[in-house]
Amino acid sequence: MLGLASWKGQTLHAVFADGTWRRWDGTDWITMKSGLNTSADWSFVNFKGGFGETNLIGTNGVDPVQRFDGSIVQLLANAPAGANYINEHDNRLYCAVGNRIHYTGINLAEEWTLTGRPNDSSPGTIGKETYRGEDIIGLRAGTGHLSVFFPSSSYELYGTDRNSFDLSNAIAEDFGALNNKAMTNLESVLYFVDETGIYEYSGGVRPRKKFSQPVQWYIDNMNKALKQQCCAGSDGRYLYVALPMGSTVDTVLVWDSQIDQWDVWNDLQPTHIVKMGETLYMADAQGRVLQMGGTTDNGVAISCEVISKTFTVESMSQRIRWPRLWVTVEKPVGSTLQVYLSKEPSGESWTLVSDLSASQAINNRICVNPFQVAQSNTLRFKLTWTGQVTVREISMDERNFPVV
Repeated sequence: MLGLASWKGQTLHAVFADGTWRRWDGTDWITMKSGLNTSADWSFVNFKGGFGETNLIGTNGVDPVQRFDGSIVQLLANAPAGANYINEHDNRLYCAVGNRIHYTGINLAEEWTLTGRPNDSSPGTIGKETYRGEDIIGLRAGTGHLSVFFPSSSYELYGTDRNSFDLSNAIAEDFGALNNKAMTNLESVLYFVDETGIYEYSGGVRPRKKFSQPVQWYIDNMNKALKQQCCAGSDGRYLYVALPMGSTVDTVLVWDSQIDQWDVWNDLQPTHIVKMGETLYMADAQGRVLQMGGTTDNGVAISCEVISKTFTVESMSQRIRWPRLWVTVEKPVGSTLQVYLSKEPSGESWTLVSDLSASQAINNRICVNPFQVAQSNTLRFKLTWTGQVTVREISMDERNFPVV
């Protein structure tokens, strides 16, 4: 999948790697246009811009700019060759060609070239030279300005017309973004991914990545040779960041903005993420569009696990033991739950201390007597389950032994 978009929040559109632009009619993918490039990623924006109907406008930097007018896909007249990263801000369309930003006349999607004397509503271009001589790799509106990303730096475009535009204000001069897909807006905040971290930016201050420290290991250890495949998206509450930890994008980091919690999803290979209405969709490397939500993976029970931090006492010369462990859960019939303990501070050496079968329905506190794990310098617990299981609390009765 090379692109995924929503027209007016009503119809799902996708560009497939066979060079076709298709529309989902609720039953089938209807081909709207063929013969498009088979490898370049697309970006999209909804914009009325002088047309009788809002158009879905798409760019990929290779093909001429295309627009869907509600019936057919056709060329967007007068758009610059090589246009990419299409965005709308302050009633204009913006795109990038090399290190220059092109913008339309106000509310005119097909006015890209200046004719006659310029005025405040005229189209035009603005360029940005960086110390590394890089080209623009992404544009994103949504923080009160248009944010402009290079591989190694990022800037804000201030102003509303050719007389006031200013691209000198740096968001950061020491990092940029991985690509145009690796950025998204959530609750009026811009989130983007760089080789150095996952950043949040609300304008006016340097982007911060403290919120993403729990998953910094994934950024540090991802396959940077495949960074162009990374993508990000949001559904209004959750931030999704898809990274290549192996030979493809195979790991999705999910941040809950309401409770500040990170989870890690595996066995997904997203290439594009988009929200339509209240539903999130992911296009994947297998040429599928996945509708997110529900309690199963297309009818198959989902497997999950939680691994705790390493517990110790005041001195590493002391031993620690948990005579009892309580796990408060809601587990319907059909789901399974296992509780493990480990005396090792890391690794995969686990001892099973409790196993709830699929036939057991639990809505209470489970008391575990972990007699299998004798006293040690460190302890960790792990919960694994399949199906729907809600973990409410984990607590333990801890016994610390004298220094020896």
